Amino acid sequence: MAANRVIVYGGRGALGSKCVQHFKSKGWWVASVDIVANEEANENVIVKLTESFTEQAGQVTADVAQLLGESKVDAILCVAGGWAGGNCGSKDFFKNSDLMWKQSVWTSTISSHLAARHLKSGGLLTLAGAKAAQSGTGGMVGYGMAKAAIHQLCQSLAAKNSGMPAGAAAVAILPVTLDTQMNRKFMPDADYSSWTPLEYIAEMFFGWATGENRPASGSLMQLLTSGGETQAVAAQ
Repeated sequence: MAANRVIVYGGRGALGSKCVQHFKSKGWWVASVDIVANEEANENVIVKLTESFTEQAGQVTADVAQLLGESKVDAILCVAGGWAGGNCGSKDFFKNSDLMWKQSVWTSTISSHLAARHLKSGGLLTLAGAKAAQSGTGGMVGYGMAKAAIHQLCQSLAAKNSGMPAGAAAVAILPVTLDTQMNRKFMPDADYSSWTPLEYIAEMFFGWATGENRPASGSLMQLLTSGGETQAVAAQ
């Protein structure tokens, strides 16, 4: 097994796939956790879909423990998530809020427990928040609630007695729009120069995982892209 190991939660999504590729190219052992396998990963943990959070959390926790045994990982990148709109009067309000909770809050909560159990001292846990969720999101209420919960989770994990390994950091990214094929398909007339490239995030994660420019634990890092240039700026 390679000297360095990473778990990518959501490893088959657009950003997750890019992270799997990037860390593999650097010689890391990569495990993907997702509802479908990523063939580029060294190992896969397949998440079984269920309406029960405790059931899904128990299944993923057990399968990752079986995969790793006594081995620890250097980083856990939780890049699972999705987007659904709707205000509190929308006919799909409950359905979309439920979906956002499952895609963002379930995955991040499970990832934080995996970090407590399997992350090395001084390791890295990343979570996926959203810049929009720093204030009200009237047209996408469920999304805003779920992402705001991730921000709170990140700050809790940095607090005393959080259960995180010694010296480990939990850092959330707060993007605006990621430059994915799906986003381009649904927003063909948008200004792509203001969208954050997936490569930028994968490279940034690798730097943080190896101790380069890693923000303090609990940091909420806004990803601000303009004219094709991206900066990671800590939210105040």
